[in-house]
Amino acid sequence: MRNTPEIEDLLRGNAPQVLGALVRRYGHFDAAEDAVQEALLAAAGQWPSAGVPGNPRGWLIKVASRRLTDALRSDQARRQREERAAALTPRDAFTAPPPGERAPREDDTLSLLFLCCHPDLSPPAQIALTLRAVGGLTTAEIARAYLVPEATMAQRVSRAKQKVRGVRFGRPDRWEQRLPSVLQTLYLIFNEGYTATSGAVLQRRDLAGEAVRLARTVHRLLPGDCEVAGLLALMLLTDARRDARSGPHGELIPLDEQDRGRWDRAAIEEGVALVTRALSMGRPGPFQLRAAIAAVHDEASSPESTDWAEILGLYDVLVGLVPGPVERLNRAVAVAMVHGPRAGLTEVDALADELKGHRLNAVRGHLLERAGEPEAARAAYESAAAQTLSLPEQRYLRARAARLSD
Repeated sequence: MRNTPEIEDLLRGNAPQVLGALVRRYGHFDAAEDAVQEALLAAAGQWPSAGVPGNPRGWLIKVASRRLTDALRSDQARRQREERAAALTPRDAFTAPPPGERAPREDDTLSLLFLCCHPDLSPPAQIALTLRAVGGLTTAEIARAYLVPEATMAQRVSRAKQKVRGVRFGRPDRWEQRLPSVLQTLYLIFNEGYTATSGAVLQRRDLAGEAVRLARTVHRLLPGDCEVAGLLALMLLTDARRDARSGPHGELIPLDEQDRGRWDRAAIEEGVALVTRALSMGRPGPFQLRAAIAAVHDEASSPESTDWAEILGLYDVLVGLVPGPVERLNRAVAVAMVHGPRAGLTEVDALADELKGHRLNAVRGHLLERAGEPEAARAAYESAAAQTLSLPEQRYLRARAARLSD
């Protein structure tokens, strides 16, 4: 039998807490993580037919602990560690911990996120380790999401685990300084799910959904952090449009052509409430500002009623905090909507030496088209199409170019 969505959610929700329990008890993050993955696979194979146990987390801890103990026994170099672990054999998984013993803590999830986003790891390694250790995804699932061979992703995960071997489990000293890396990793996971950088589909909804789930978890653990709330709000406000972004054949539908009746109003309301509360608590950070921009778009009843002046003002503040080329390119679009396409093109052309890739040319094509230069716009669209690895984006850009050739 196939897993139900309820079982999949249950497994992924328990994965970080099970891993945290094993790492705290036995150490050996890499071996513990492998054991948890085996337990998740065992549950996925048994629970659909046998039923979900009364204490699913305890069941997973019991199975994973047995797998880990077996692995430790097989390694003679870890004999002393194995003897200590063997003395801590888990009790019946269907009973509650006795008085005096702590159950797995919710903030183990946060500790795992800090570990997976260790500064010694590259962003791709942080993403892969986060999805596997905290998200509960298998290596094969992560490889499919990022369109790389499973062996390549397995090597990436293995190298990441080797680098964090021996790192103390728990919140690091000055953990607030590492929180931005955690949030950026979740943001990158969401972006890849919302707009895939390559492949035949525009969106990978499972990946975007996993990022939202993990952001919810961090927000629950750190409810007073405004940037955490801003990130969750940004994800909700952006993901609210996903059903309207694709046509019946998977084609890309730009924001100003979307059927706004298909937007998820409940997600928009939740996102607006989150960012409104966060903005009222002090100086806004980058994720709060991005969420505020998304809220202005989502609250507009039509493209014509969008308050572009407010969006430009928000981008002015954002670029002051994050003066990167992507932020400045997005601001250029707002400049064009407020002051005209020529003003926007001036901003875009200033980024030519900093920003490579199809997005710069896609924006140039759009602004040149609005400025009444169809030949130059067509050339920009064709250049953008040649640069992207996303087939839906290629088709969209080539269709725009072809329309200007008629």
